[in-house]
Amino acid sequence: MLFEQLVKESPLAMYTCDASGRVNFFNAAAAALWGREPELLKEYWCGSWKIFYPDGRPMELDNCPMSLTLKQGKPHVGEEIVIQKPDGAFRSLLVYPLPLFNEKKVLLGAYNTLVDITDKKSNDEKHEILSAIVESSDDAILSKGLDGVIRSWNAGAQKIFGYTEEEMLGKHISVIIPPRLISEEEVIISNIRAGKKIDHFHTVRMHKDGHEIEISLTVSPIKDAFGNIMGASKVARDISEIKKAERQAYQFAKRQTLLNSIGTAISEKLDVQEILQKVTDATTEITGAAFGAFFYNTFDESGESFMLFTLSGAPREAFEKFGMPRNTAIFDPTFSGQGIVRLDDVTKDPRYGKNAPHYGMPAGHLAVVSYLAVPVISTSGDVIGGLFFGHPEAGVFKAEHEEILASVASQAAVALDNSKLFEEVMALSEKKDEFIALASHELKTPLTSLKGYLQMLQKEKESKMAEFFVEKSLKQLDRLGALIGDLLDVSKVEAGQLQFNFELFDLHKTLKDILETFHYNSSSHLISFSGLEEKLIVWGDQQRLEQVIINLLNNAIKYSPNAQEVFVELQRKEDQAIITVRDKGIGLTMQQQKGIFKRFFRAEGVAHIAGLGLGLYISKEIIDRHAGSFIVKSEIGVGSEFGFSIPIKNVEA
Repeated sequence: MLFEQLVKESPLAMYTCDASGRVNFFNAAAAALWGREPELLKEYWCGSWKIFYPDGRPMELDNCPMSLTLKQGKPHVGEEIVIQKPDGAFRSLLVYPLPLFNEKKVLLGAYNTLVDITDKKSNDEKHEILSAIVESSDDAILSKGLDGVIRSWNAGAQKIFGYTEEEMLGKHISVIIPPRLISEEEVIISNIRAGKKIDHFHTVRMHKDGHEIEISLTVSPIKDAFGNIMGASKVARDISEIKKAERQAYQFAKRQTLLNSIGTAISEKLDVQEILQKVTDATTEITGAAFGAFFYNTFDESGESFMLFTLSGAPREAFEKFGMPRNTAIFDPTFSGQGIVRLDDVTKDPRYGKNAPHYGMPAGHLAVVSYLAVPVISTSGDVIGGLFFGHPEAGVFKAEHEEILASVASQAAVALDNSKLFEEVMALSEKKDEFIALASHELKTPLTSLKGYLQMLQKEKESKMAEFFVEKSLKQLDRLGALIGDLLDVSKVEAGQLQFNFELFDLHKTLKDILETFHYNSSSHLISFSGLEEKLIVWGDQQRLEQVIINLLNNAIKYSPNAQEVFVELQRKEDQAIITVRDKGIGLTMQQQKGIFKRFFRAEGVAHIAGLGLGLYISKEIIDRHAGSFIVKSEIGVGSEFGFSIPIKNVEA
């Protein structure tokens, strides 16, 4: 009984089969290993759900080790099989089936002991994989004791540091640490003793040949079976190329930022001083020059270049107390536009020091050894000036700096040309404004006189024909006067001088007065009003807002020649007054709607309709000045709705 109890409670999986192979006993450990309980005396050979060979091939039940033991009457111990449990899990086993005989050597059955080696096998495989990884890794992987003595050294460590495994085993880790950084080892060991891991510590170590290597270092504690810290493992990755690439990327990004800032300044600014100062500052930084300067190529009576315009990296007095660059052999190639001059040591150039009175650098001048000069040439071929750079050390400027500065100088030349053109355009614009004002005045004077004479004739009722022509003439004069007014307003808008007289007034009454006037003057269209029928007090320029409303009504009538009605609506929404004018006219495309507020804009297909394309341009400016917004809805062939909203002024009753 005691033996039976020991077997049942054993942590080892055990089971037995009778001589025919039927399972007639199994213990709890076997059932747990199989993941199921087989039916006694009904299932054969074993209780496994599925069996496989170690290489993964399915194993037939009657070929399992227990079956072979019973069939052959001899043990098949120590064989490896793989079983699959009903939940899908796989386990690797070593099996030990032994036949059972009675005293007459008659086979009674067999018993089998199952040993689960899954975890051990997994650990062995992991160890083999890790060993292979360590040996094949390009990173340096090594271990050391708490005394700093190296215990292992892989091929990656030899590749990075140049020492073989034989050279380093038993040596102190300080062999590869630069003397100035030896204190790092004390900090690392202190952390390891405290059980702390060091991750991706960027530092420097030494190669066998003496050159320094930038590395990323990860250090972890090594513990024995009892959890005691006995040393440290180190993984060192050579990041020299990465760091070099980072520095290059940083320099490139910095350079690009500077170049972009130059491009932005050149494209956005039209001020010569600002452009040249930005160019000088940025190029001085890009080249690493101690100072940089731009000199205009202007000449005095003797033909010498003289005029310092911008300076970077040095006080202006450093130049102004000396004579400006002269037409010497050194400076002539720049001021004559021959090309870029780059000298590692200007004092050793045969052209240097040939001119009186200094025969070289004047006393107290900024020290210049490295020298770089770039001509700035306009699109017309004229040399505008030159960018000059200096540094007290030799060989500072490189060929790449020439390429960059050549590009910058070209951009600067274009910007300077644009600045000159801008100044000319501004001068022409001023003359244009003067002309428009003068022309408006000159045109209005005879128009006023003509209108007066025609109005006098209109009072005479002698001739119906005369009255007809007088009426037509007066209408044309009104139209011409409106066009002249629009031209004058455009000029004032561009000059920022469009005058406004803000006051409180009733927008509802103003709109009604305008509609009443249109009712009597417009014979082609009926003006229909809807919406608010009460006072609506706003703060604005009444005359200017009348100008906008009249323009919208005129446009609605003008661009709906085949319709008979125009619809006007006044609304109040929260703190906004909204006026809309809707027609059933020709309409606008989406593309045309994008340009309607531009001055002189005329939609395609309306050349037969009179107008200069100024009304909406001026109206938009008026509404903007009232802190309002325009409303535009239109569809080709259906019609258009134009309107605006402006804030309502709250007035105490």
